[in-house]
Amino acid sequence: MPTEHSSGQSRSQGSITKTGNGHARRLLVEAAWHHRQPYDRPSRLMRDRWDHATPAARMRGHEGNRRLHERWLVYLEHRKRPVIANVAIARELAGWCWSLATLDENAEGTRMNP
Repeated sequence: MPTEHSSGQSRSQGSITKTGNGHARRLLVEAAWHHRQPYDRPSRLMRDRWDHATPAARMRGHEGNRRLHERWLVYLEHRKRPVIANVAIARELAGWCWSLATLDENAEGTRMNP
């Protein structure tokens, strides 16, 4: 689970904590490694999966993949250790997955009302 303590203008983000589902955390960390390389030529399997997604989810997915790869580049430019950078990317990936899960299929680009 990612941690965050925010109040007003201050925002403090923590790392991925060891609470919650360990299997899900391991999958997030593994998936974050895949964002280190750019998505220049997706496989046929990935293109087929994208064809089944809604246009809003597809657009959100492309933006997220591009953003996570750009974050990798920033961490590497700042000479962060790859394992530390990967956990930071996994943390962002958790938030991105949550935003996709709450995306309303009827209204493109908006979230569902609770």
